[in-house]
Amino acid sequence: MDPDFYEVIDAVNGKEESFKVFYFDEHESVQDAIGITMTLQKTSEGEFLVLENKWVRLDRIITLNGKVGPSYEAYDAYANACLSCQAGYDS
Repeated sequence: MDPDFYEVIDAVNGKEESFKVFYFDEHESVQDAIGITMTLQKTSEGEFLVLENKWVRLDRIITLNGKVGPSYEAYDAYANACLSCQAGYDS
C-alpha cells in the first residue's frame, strides 16, 4: 500500500466533520460508509480503518472523502473493462 495514503487518513482523522469512504467488501461489491471518528487497527487479517461500527480493510478502500485509495485502480479497471473489449468484433 502506498505510504502516502496514511497522509490522506491523517488529513481526515480528528476533524469534527463526517467523511465518506467507498470500499470493496469481502464479496467484491462496492460499499460505502460514513463516519466522524476512526482509528487504525492491525490484525492477522490486515490493517483496518475502524469507524464507529464498521471495519474497512485499508487495502480495499477505493476513495476516502474523494481522495484515491489503494483499490482505486481495481475499481477504475472494472469501470473501464468494456472500453477494452471488442464486442465480438475482430480487430
